[in-house]
Amino acid sequence: MPGPGELGRPFRLAWLSLRIGALAELQYRVNFFLQLLQSLIALGTALAVLALVFSHTPELAGWSPDELLAVVGVHFLIGGVSGTVIQPSMLRMIEDIRRGTLDYVLAKPEDAQLLVSVREVRIWQAVDLLVGAVVLGVAVARLEGTVGVWDALGFAVALLLGAVMLYCFWLVLAVGAFWFVRIEFIVELFEGVYQAGRWPVSVYPDWLRLGFTFLVPLAFAVTVPAEGLTGRLDAATLAAAAAFTAFLVAATRLLWRAALRRYSGASA
Repeated sequence: MPGPGELGRPFRLAWLSLRIGALAELQYRVNFFLQLLQSLIALGTALAVLALVFSHTPELAGWSPDELLAVVGVHFLIGGVSGTVIQPSMLRMIEDIRRGTLDYVLAKPEDAQLLVSVREVRIWQAVDLLVGAVVLGVAVARLEGTVGVWDALGFAVALLLGAVMLYCFWLVLAVGAFWFVRIEFIVELFEGVYQAGRWPVSVYPDWLRLGFTFLVPLAFAVTVPAEGLTGRLDAATLAAAAAFTAFLVAATRLLWRAALRRYSGASA
């Protein structure tokens, strides 16, 4: 049975990889200002669209303007997590598969999935985390009711589950490179679909809502955490999110192992 030190080893390894990646990215500090400008433009666009929509209606699918502002904040938070660690690491894995250089990771005496998941960090993308936190703070301050302890706890748990689901989704896309090799277009595909997460899934028709829940988990990643802050989240929804996350983690682990068996490497 592994001791406490062995159980904590993956977390220490992940933290070390993140630190190294962050230090490397800090060399290019001009990227901070570029990312800040990009984030402010994206925020301005989102707020302008909200203002346009609510100039014609007092609510949208039962959501008030301040509640939708919370959705925008969560959208930025999850996007920041994805852009900082998940997406860069997955894209690097795709490139390593294409070039046959994934051997350098597989040869290390550590879990390969963990290593490929934290190898690349775009620290300046964390600006979206800051922007999302500010937007959420404004939204919570403007909401009519107070956010209770259980609401805040439900929000935190749902946000964590949403980030894990998004990681699993990206891993499914990335391991496709073991079969199709060149799949760089998935970045544009993901960015286009992810923009739909600025709105709660209840505004979409049933067939699209189903797709945004179980195919691309925007509902669990963005809408459900926002429901936690707006008093809409119930225990059944949170339990369903936890169960679906557990399923995705197990399924993507099996998919990762199956994909590795197809990898021939640079030495083939």
